[in-house]
Amino acid sequence: MTKGSLAIKPLPPGSTIGILGGGQLGRMLALAAANLGMRTHIYCPDAQSPAFEVTPTRTIAAYDDKPALDAFAQSVDVVTYEFENVPAATAQQIASRTTLFPDARALKISQDRLAEKRFLQQNNIAISPFAPVENADDLQIAVEKIGLPAVLKTTRLGYDGKGQHMLNNAADAGSAAGDLKASTNPQSRVLEAFVPFAKEISIIVARNAQKEIAVYDPAENIHVNHILDTSTVPARINADTAENAVRIAKNIVEALDYVGVLAVEFFVLQRGQERDRERGKVQSLLVNEIAPRVHNSGHWTQSVCPTSQFEQHIRAICNWPLGSTTRLGDVTMQNLIGDAVFTVPADLGPLDQPTIYGKSQSRPGRKMGHVNRVTGAGKTTE
Repeated sequence: MTKGSLAIKPLPPGSTIGILGGGQLGRMLALAAANLGMRTHIYCPDAQSPAFEVTPTRTIAAYDDKPALDAFAQSVDVVTYEFENVPAATAQQIASRTTLFPDARALKISQDRLAEKRFLQQNNIAISPFAPVENADDLQIAVEKIGLPAVLKTTRLGYDGKGQHMLNNAADAGSAAGDLKASTNPQSRVLEAFVPFAKEISIIVARNAQKEIAVYDPAENIHVNHILDTSTVPARINADTAENAVRIAKNIVEALDYVGVLAVEFFVLQRGQERDRERGKVQSLLVNEIAPRVHNSGHWTQSVCPTSQFEQHIRAICNWPLGSTTRLGDVTMQNLIGDAVFTVPADLGPLDQPTIYGKSQSRPGRKMGHVNRVTGAGKTTE
């Protein structure tokens, strides 16, 4: 098959999938690809990348190493990525030499909070009020427009609460303005109105090059210290809210002309929640952010769906028919943070399914694995 022909015919088994990034998501993508008869070639600057343990081919090089990127692109049939902070220049270079899914446009939009919000706004998708901030004067204008409380976020490289500052009052805003004036490394920021949400949910949605779409049930997410702690399915929302979340997720992948798996995170608004639930009305949803990749809040699909999010992503980027997203049981995904990974042997129940990421060192706040705790499964005779 010639490069770039995925829109016409699917990649056959035995093809090679290039993966930018060697963390746990790359590792699980590589394992899913192997189950479909695909080879993987993982590109990552970190020689200790856990994904290297499960791939036959690896490249250890910087993301701005043009000769290494060219050689990598020429050795594979399609390239994907496991995280959205791949440099834009890297994505563009790859896309000029082979097929990149999701494409460089989706990456560019999702790796910049301001670009992402403008994209959602342009497509009539509800989000919290926001304003761009480049300096202390911008912050003052933004606070006057948005009001307080609000959250000041860097537009790039923020995850698990990094680069986020809560502004509860005028004193907080003044302190943040002082920090902006004193900064020797200015970064673009965005001020977002604080949302008094009742809960957070997320949707995992997939789309292939033939425009087939598959959507998983919404998961209810709980964060501890800004890091995802659990994702539980079914989420405690009414049917209309779930249908609305699915509709929004479909709209986003269609607007992006997206290929691959994408995660959409939502705030379920607090106001009128109980009344709306009783009356069967749609609870208000705001999109918090999107992630152009397989996602932590979709790990539960490994245990209770015929097709996990990882296999689904491989199917989508290879332009295979998408798999079933039917949920066969209830489940809670529990992240294993830091030394919690060492409690697994003692705490494991018969319906618990652990996935350990193979990272060389445990550190506070580092995701070391997860456990899917399945409930509501049918009993077997003993």
